[in-house]
Amino acid sequence: MTEKKYTIKDIAKLAGVSKGTVDRVLHKRGRVSKEARDKVNQVIVEIDYQPNLIARNLKKNKVYRIYALIPDAKYDHYWLPTIKGIDEALKEFKPFGLVLEKFYFNPKDCNSFQKQTEQALSLKPDAILMAPVFHKESLDLFKLCKEHSIVVASFNNHIDKLGLENFIGQDLNQSGRVAAGLIDKITKKNCNIGILHINEESHMKHKEIGFRAYFKEKHKKPKEIVTFSLTNSEDLNFQDNISQFMSDNDGISAVFVTNSKAYLIANLLKNENKKIVIVGYDLLNENIELLKNGDIEFLIHQRPYRQAYVGVSYLAENLLFGKKIPSQNLLPIDIITAENVKYYEN
Repeated sequence: MTEKKYTIKDIAKLAGVSKGTVDRVLHKRGRVSKEARDKVNQVIVEIDYQPNLIARNLKKNKVYRIYALIPDAKYDHYWLPTIKGIDEALKEFKPFGLVLEKFYFNPKDCNSFQKQTEQALSLKPDAILMAPVFHKESLDLFKLCKEHSIVVASFNNHIDKLGLENFIGQDLNQSGRVAAGLIDKITKKNCNIGILHINEESHMKHKEIGFRAYFKEKHKKPKEIVTFSLTNSEDLNFQDNISQFMSDNDGISAVFVTNSKAYLIANLLKNENKKIVIVGYDLLNENIELLKNGDIEFLIHQRPYRQAYVGVSYLAENLLFGKKIPSQNLLPIDIITAENVKYYEN
């Protein structure tokens, strides 16, 4: 049976008041006697009246502007799905008067982020979705948005000092623990492990903390874990630096790569005829191919498409319909293997 959709006219008839009175009660404006207000509110409760927020917004004829500050995918293919997620969300909300513009920055250049931030703010957006790659600069942006009543949400990386306010992504600490559990299950008890931060960013440290905590809690005698950080994977000495690290730590049986660059390590070791366990992140084509060939054991899927799609949706629903944005949305931590990767490739 179809549930009846009540209108203001229906409420007025049931309460025995005028439509104008009902409108004033619903929108809490103008003078209404206590008796009339009580009658209207009683009817609203009895029929469980839900206002049509979509229709109300269309009547306002208001255009809302959301600006997305995201890394340019030409510098890192990891970000390609986020663009698709943003575009898909825009398709859904564009009919309601939503305008969305993307501001791309170089994830390796803080000045690029600041420049795009300044440009976005100068256009006076209603909301900003951002990937806070740069810690201090992202904090500054959050503060400016609050000062100017701009709704803001972040995805992929969270900022310590803000906790998980309006954050969409994974629990990075737990993500590191998952990686540790995978390595622990398929390596010998006395093996050594390497953690590789490539193009190091602050969020990678959270993964390392979780990774180390797992072994500290699970083993009375924790395995030896060695961390190696590289700031630029495009450095001409990159391969030499990795080879030197592996040579200096010849007992390493497994490597945890804390971002999407696992393929760089897998290809290097493959060329040197070395075989160790590799656990990394993200479904880049290069990673998928090596996963299928057995050169990478596991990939952790961070769902970048979903992160961006949900981020835009939350902001849009807040602006258009007044829905509160959850303080956090922690997405599942998917473990991808050669056997199940085909279900995730599209």
